[in-house]
Amino acid sequence: MSNAPPNRTSPTNWFAVASVLAVLLVAGAAGAWSMQATDQAAFCASCHTMDTSFWTFGKSGHAKLACNDCHAPQNLAAKIPFKAQAGSADVWATVSKNIPDVIHASKMHKDVIQANCVRCHAPTIQTVAMDAKPYCVDCHRSVPHKSRTPISTRKVADG
Repeated sequence: MSNAPPNRTSPTNWFAVASVLAVLLVAGAAGAWSMQATDQAAFCASCHTMDTSFWTFGKSGHAKLACNDCHAPQNLAAKIPFKAQAGSADVWATVSKNIPDVIHASKMHKDVIQANCVRCHAPTIQTVAMDAKPYCVDCHRSVPHKSRTPISTRKVADG
């Protein structure tokens, strides 16, 4: 029996390391692609329950944004688990045919949407008193997913 150390440069070891690295590279690329693809309105619109929201979104001032510019955290470490949880819930609701007629955002979703409203609209909301209603969507619920009323004809806080 030999007490010689194992040959770490053997072709078998290099193949194993290269295989693991290749799998990690492919998984990383697939993950990055799926994160980007599932942010887009076309992906969200692939579910028939989103038809009206997708149509009105396309006519809104937010139409050039990705859905998750508003609907997901912008920090990648927070975005991954958020999208996994929200996506799983959406898939389950679709598969089980348990989609409510009116979809209301949970507190977690409202917090994310609020942070994204503030991120883009900070200069314009500094004069807004938000004491009575803490979320932008409390007054602007339909932005950008409902019928479009020209801004010039709207009443204050009209969605």
